[in-house]
Amino acid sequence: MSKKATEFQKKAMSRMFRGTGVFKPLNTGWIDGHVACVREWVANLYFYRKDGTTIMIDAGYHYDRLEEKMGWLGIDPAGIRHILLTHQDTDHVGAVEVDSPGLFGDATLYVGEIENRYLTGEVRRRGGYRLYKLPQVSIPNQKVLLQDGQTFYIDSIKIECFLVPGHTWGHMVYLIDDAWLFTGDTIWLGADGGYSFISGLAEDNRLAVRSLTALEKRLQARNLQPVFLTGHTGLTKDFRFAFAHRDKCCSPFTYKKAYDPGAPCDAYDESDDTEEKARATVGRAVGK
Repeated sequence: MSKKATEFQKKAMSRMFRGTGVFKPLNTGWIDGHVACVREWVANLYFYRKDGTTIMIDAGYHYDRLEEKMGWLGIDPAGIRHILLTHQDTDHVGAVEVDSPGLFGDATLYVGEIENRYLTGEVRRRGGYRLYKLPQVSIPNQKVLLQDGQTFYIDSIKIECFLVPGHTWGHMVYLIDDAWLFTGDTIWLGADGGYSFISGLAEDNRLAVRSLTALEKRLQARNLQPVFLTGHTGLTKDFRFAFAHRDKCCSPFTYKKAYDPGAPCDAYDESDDTEEKARATVGRAVGK
Protein backbone atom coordinates (compact mmCIF):
# COMPACT_ATOMS: atom_id res chain seq x y z
CA MET A 1 0.00 0.00 0.00
CA SER A 2 2.71 2.52 0.96
CA LYS A 3 4.28 2.89 -2.48
CA LYS A 4 0.96 3.44 -4.24
CA ALA A 5 -0.31 5.81 -1.54
CA THR A 6 2.95 7.77 -1.58
CA GLU A 7 2.83 8.26 -5.33
CA PHE A 8 -0.80 9.36 -5.13
CA GLN A 9 -0.10 11.91 -2.40
CA LYS A 10 2.89 13.39 -4.19
CA LYS A 11 0.88 14.01 -7.35
CA ALA A 12 -2.59 14.80 -6.05
CA MET A 13 -1.85 16.63 -2.82
CA SER A 14 0.83 18.86 -4.33
CA ARG A 15 -1.81 20.16 -6.72
CA MET A 16 -4.53 20.31 -4.07
CA PHE A 17 -2.51 22.24 -1.48
CA ARG A 18 -0.29 24.35 -3.73
CA GLY A 19 -0.45 27.97 -2.61
CA THR A 20 -2.50 27.30 0.52
CA GLY A 21 0.46 28.10 2.80
CA VAL A 22 -0.10 25.28 5.25
CA PHE A 23 2.76 22.80 4.76
CA LYS A 24 6.09 24.05 6.15
CA PRO A 25 8.31 21.07 7.03
CA LEU A 26 11.80 21.47 8.45
CA ASN A 27 14.67 20.78 6.09
CA THR A 28 16.89 17.78 6.81
CA GLY A 29 19.39 18.45 9.59
CA TRP A 30 20.33 18.25 13.26
CA ILE A 31 18.04 20.55 15.23
CA ASP A 32 20.10 20.43 18.41
CA GLY A 33 22.46 18.08 20.21
CA HIS A 34 19.91 15.29 20.47
CA VAL A 35 17.28 15.72 17.73
CA ALA A 36 17.56 15.44 13.95
CA CYS A 37 14.98 15.28 11.20
CA VAL A 38 14.65 14.14 7.62
CA ARG A 39 12.37 15.99 5.26
CA GLU A 40 10.25 13.88 2.93
CA TRP A 41 8.37 16.42 0.81
CA VAL A 42 5.71 17.81 3.21
CA ALA A 43 6.56 15.52 6.13
CA ASN A 44 9.25 15.19 8.77
CA LEU A 45 10.43 12.09 10.56
CA TYR A 46 12.74 12.50 13.53
CA PHE A 47 15.68 10.89 15.30
CA TYR A 48 16.63 11.20 18.95
CA ARG A 49 20.18 10.36 20.05
CA LYS A 50 21.49 9.98 23.59
CA ASP A 51 24.41 8.08 25.12
CA GLY A 52 25.12 6.26 21.86
CA THR A 53 21.51 5.12 21.25
CA THR A 54 19.50 6.54 18.34
CA ILE A 55 15.77 5.99 18.10
CA MET A 56 13.44 7.03 15.29
CA ILE A 57 10.10 8.77 15.61
CA ASP A 58 7.74 7.89 12.75
CA ALA A 59 8.87 6.20 9.55
CA GLY A 60 7.75 8.58 6.83
CA TYR A 61 6.63 7.78 3.32
CA HIS A 62 7.71 5.03 0.96
CA TYR A 63 10.54 7.43 0.09
CA ASP A 64 13.44 6.50 -2.14
CA ARG A 65 15.82 9.11 -0.69
CA LEU A 66 15.51 8.23 2.99
CA GLU A 67 18.78 6.29 3.27
CA GLU A 68 20.57 9.04 1.34
CA LYS A 69 19.31 11.79 3.61
CA MET A 70 20.02 9.79 6.76
CA GLY A 71 23.58 9.58 5.44
CA TRP A 72 23.73 13.37 5.37
CA LEU A 73 23.11 13.24 9.13
CA GLY A 74 25.60 10.47 9.83
CA ILE A 75 22.84 8.00 10.77
CA ASP A 76 22.98 4.41 9.51
CA PRO A 77 19.56 2.78 8.96
CA ALA A 78 21.03 -0.53 10.13
CA GLY A 79 21.66 1.03 13.52
CA ILE A 80 17.99 1.88 14.10
CA ARG A 81 16.53 -0.75 16.42
CA HIS A 82 13.57 1.19 17.86
CA ILE A 83 10.89 3.23 16.05
CA LEU A 84 8.05 5.08 17.80
CA LEU A 85 4.94 5.43 15.62
CA THR A 86 2.48 8.23 16.34
CA HIS A 87 -0.15 6.73 14.01
CA GLN A 88 -0.61 4.48 11.01
CA ASP A 89 -1.00 6.91 8.08
CA THR A 90 1.27 6.25 5.10
CA ASP A 91 3.33 9.42 5.56
CA HIS A 92 4.25 8.14 9.03
CA VAL A 93 4.71 4.38 8.48
CA GLY A 94 5.59 3.97 4.79
CA ALA A 95 9.20 2.95 5.41
CA VAL A 96 8.14 -0.05 7.51
CA GLU A 97 5.15 -1.25 5.48
CA VAL A 98 5.44 -4.64 3.86
CA ASP A 99 6.12 -3.15 0.40
CA SER A 100 8.83 -0.76 1.67
CA PRO A 101 12.55 -1.09 0.76
CA GLY A 102 13.09 -2.83 4.11
CA LEU A 103 15.63 -0.47 5.65
CA PHE A 104 14.30 -1.14 9.15
CA GLY A 105 13.35 -4.79 9.03
CA ASP A 106 15.09 -5.55 12.33
CA ALA A 107 13.62 -2.59 14.23
CA THR A 108 11.03 -2.99 16.96
CA LEU A 109 8.01 -0.74 16.49
CA TYR A 110 6.20 0.96 19.35
CA VAL A 111 2.56 1.78 18.62
CA GLY A 112 -0.52 2.53 20.67
CA GLU A 113 -2.72 -0.43 21.55
CA ILE A 114 -5.78 1.29 20.06
CA GLU A 115 -3.92 2.37 16.92
CA ASN A 116 -2.81 -1.21 16.36
CA ARG A 117 -6.42 -2.13 15.62
CA TYR A 118 -5.97 -0.50 12.22
CA LEU A 119 -3.02 -2.80 11.59
CA THR A 120 -4.92 -5.94 12.57
CA GLY A 121 -7.89 -4.97 10.40
CA GLU A 122 -10.30 -4.62 13.33
CA VAL A 123 -10.81 -0.98 12.32
CA ARG A 124 -10.48 0.72 8.92
CA ARG A 125 -8.98 4.18 8.53
CA ARG A 126 -11.28 6.74 6.94
CA GLY A 127 -10.27 9.92 5.13
CA GLY A 128 -11.78 12.78 3.17
CA TYR A 129 -14.18 13.80 5.95
CA ARG A 130 -14.68 10.06 6.59
CA LEU A 131 -16.24 9.58 3.16
CA TYR A 132 -13.99 6.70 2.10
CA LYS A 133 -11.99 3.87 3.64
CA LEU A 134 -8.27 3.59 3.16
CA PRO A 135 -6.60 0.23 2.43
CA GLN A 136 -5.37 -1.71 5.43
CA VAL A 137 -1.74 -1.12 6.38
CA SER A 138 0.43 -4.22 6.74
CA ILE A 139 3.65 -4.06 8.80
CA PRO A 140 5.77 -7.19 9.45
CA ASN A 141 8.02 -5.83 12.23
CA GLN A 142 7.85 -6.94 15.84
CA LYS A 143 5.64 -4.54 17.81
CA VAL A 144 5.35 -3.33 21.37
CA LEU A 145 1.85 -2.07 22.19
CA LEU A 146 1.56 1.03 24.34
CA GLN A 147 -1.09 2.50 26.59
CA ASP A 148 -1.97 6.05 27.52
CA GLY A 149 0.26 7.43 30.26
CA GLN A 150 2.79 4.62 29.98
CA THR A 151 6.44 5.44 30.68
CA PHE A 152 9.28 3.23 29.53
CA TYR A 153 12.99 3.44 28.76
CA ILE A 154 15.07 2.54 25.73
CA ASP A 155 18.53 2.36 27.28
CA SER A 156 18.85 5.75 29.03
CA ILE A 157 16.10 7.45 26.99
CA LYS A 158 12.90 8.12 28.91
CA ILE A 159 9.70 7.96 26.83
CA GLU A 160 6.19 8.83 27.95
CA CYS A 161 3.08 8.17 25.85
CA PHE A 162 0.01 10.41 25.67
CA LEU A 163 -3.09 9.23 23.81
CA VAL A 164 -4.58 12.03 21.67
CA PRO A 165 -7.41 10.48 19.61
CA GLY A 166 -9.15 12.38 16.84
CA HIS A 167 -6.92 12.44 13.79
CA THR A 168 -6.89 8.66 14.20
CA TRP A 169 -8.55 6.69 16.97
CA GLY A 170 -5.29 5.72 18.65
CA HIS A 171 -2.90 8.56 17.85
CA MET A 172 -0.03 8.85 20.36
CA VAL A 173 2.39 11.68 21.09
CA TYR A 174 5.73 10.99 22.74
CA LEU A 175 7.41 13.04 25.44
CA ILE A 176 11.11 12.21 25.50
CA ASP A 177 13.28 13.00 28.51
CA ASP A 178 10.61 15.48 29.65
CA ALA A 179 11.93 17.98 27.10
CA TRP A 180 10.88 17.07 23.55
CA LEU A 181 7.29 16.34 22.51
CA PHE A 182 6.85 14.61 19.15
CA THR A 183 3.28 15.41 18.16
CA GLY A 184 2.77 13.67 14.80
CA ASP A 185 -0.52 14.96 13.37
CA THR A 186 -1.97 16.40 16.55
CA ILE A 187 -0.88 20.04 16.25
CA TRP A 188 -0.83 22.18 13.12
CA LEU A 189 1.30 25.30 13.52
CA GLY A 190 -0.13 28.20 11.55
CA ALA A 191 1.33 31.69 11.31
CA ASP A 192 -0.66 32.75 14.38
CA GLY A 193 -0.28 29.63 16.50
CA GLY A 194 -1.27 26.01 16.84
CA TYR A 195 -4.52 24.40 15.70
CA SER A 196 -5.88 20.90 15.74
CA PHE A 197 -4.74 19.09 12.59
CA ILE A 198 -6.32 19.41 9.11
CA SER A 199 -10.06 18.91 9.46
CA GLY A 200 -10.63 16.79 6.37
CA LEU A 201 -8.17 14.10 7.48
CA ALA A 202 -9.55 13.40 10.95
CA GLU A 203 -11.64 10.49 12.14
CA ASP A 204 -13.39 12.88 14.55
CA ASN A 205 -12.61 16.61 14.63
CA ARG A 206 -14.50 17.30 17.84
CA LEU A 207 -12.57 14.56 19.57
CA ALA A 208 -9.29 15.90 18.15
CA VAL A 209 -10.00 19.34 19.62
CA ARG A 210 -10.84 17.84 23.01
CA SER A 211 -7.63 15.79 22.89
CA LEU A 212 -5.55 18.86 22.18
CA THR A 213 -7.08 20.69 25.14
CA ALA A 214 -6.50 17.66 27.36
CA LEU A 215 -2.87 17.47 26.25
CA GLU A 216 -2.34 21.10 27.19
CA LYS A 217 -3.78 20.48 30.64
CA ARG A 218 -1.62 17.39 31.22
CA LEU A 219 1.52 19.32 30.42
CA GLN A 220 0.47 22.33 32.50
CA ALA A 221 -0.30 20.12 35.50
CA ARG A 222 3.33 19.01 35.55
CA ASN A 223 4.75 22.40 34.61
CA LEU A 224 6.32 20.92 31.48
CA GLN A 225 7.55 23.25 28.72
CA PRO A 226 8.79 20.91 25.97
CA VAL A 227 9.87 21.66 22.46
CA PHE A 228 6.90 20.79 20.20
CA LEU A 229 7.98 18.94 17.05
CA THR A 230 5.22 18.41 14.48
CA GLY A 231 4.88 16.10 11.52
CA HIS A 232 4.35 18.80 8.89
CA THR A 233 4.75 22.32 10.27
CA GLY A 234 8.10 22.46 12.00
CA LEU A 235 8.59 23.15 15.68
CA THR A 236 8.03 25.69 18.41
CA LYS A 237 9.41 26.21 21.91
CA ASP A 238 6.53 28.55 22.77
CA PHE A 239 3.90 26.75 24.85
CA ARG A 240 1.22 29.39 24.40
CA PHE A 241 1.83 29.54 20.66
CA ALA A 242 1.50 25.75 20.35
CA PHE A 243 -1.99 25.79 21.93
CA ALA A 244 -3.14 29.23 20.73
CA HIS A 245 -6.11 27.82 18.77
CA ARG A 246 -6.64 24.47 20.48
CA ASP A 247 -10.43 24.90 20.00
CA LYS A 248 -10.17 25.10 16.19
CA CYS A 249 -9.12 22.77 13.39
CA CYS A 250 -6.85 23.81 10.55
CA SER A 251 -9.08 24.13 7.50
CA PRO A 252 -6.83 25.40 4.70
CA PHE A 253 -9.61 26.03 2.22
CA THR A 254 -12.03 27.92 4.47
CA TYR A 255 -10.17 29.28 7.49
CA LYS A 256 -7.52 31.63 6.14
CA LYS A 257 -5.89 32.39 9.47
CA ALA A 258 -4.21 28.99 9.20
CA TYR A 259 -2.35 30.37 6.17
CA ASP A 260 1.35 31.05 6.71
CA PRO A 261 3.00 33.36 4.16
CA GLY A 262 6.33 31.81 5.14
CA ALA A 263 5.29 28.37 3.93
CA PRO A 264 6.47 27.25 0.49
CA CYS A 265 4.00 27.50 -2.38
CA ASP A 266 4.40 23.79 -3.01
CA ALA A 267 6.14 21.95 -0.18
CA TYR A 268 6.55 18.90 -2.43
CA ASP A 269 9.36 20.86 -4.09
CA GLU A 270 12.48 19.81 -2.15
CA SER A 271 15.00 21.96 -4.01
CA ASP A 272 15.91 23.85 -0.82
CA ASP A 273 16.57 20.64 1.16
CA THR A 274 20.22 20.03 0.35
CA GLU A 275 23.08 17.83 1.51
CA GLU A 276 25.30 20.87 2.04
CA LYS A 277 22.84 22.45 4.47
CA ALA A 278 22.23 19.18 6.31
CA ARG A 279 25.92 18.34 6.75
CA ALA A 280 26.54 21.82 8.14
CA THR A 281 24.40 20.84 11.15
CA VAL A 282 26.13 17.53 11.94
CA GLY A 283 28.45 19.18 14.46
CA ARG A 284 25.45 19.66 16.76
CA ALA A 285 25.03 15.91 17.25
CA VAL A 286 26.10 14.40 20.56
CA GLY A 287 26.35 10.88 21.89
CA LYS A 288 27.78 9.49 18.66
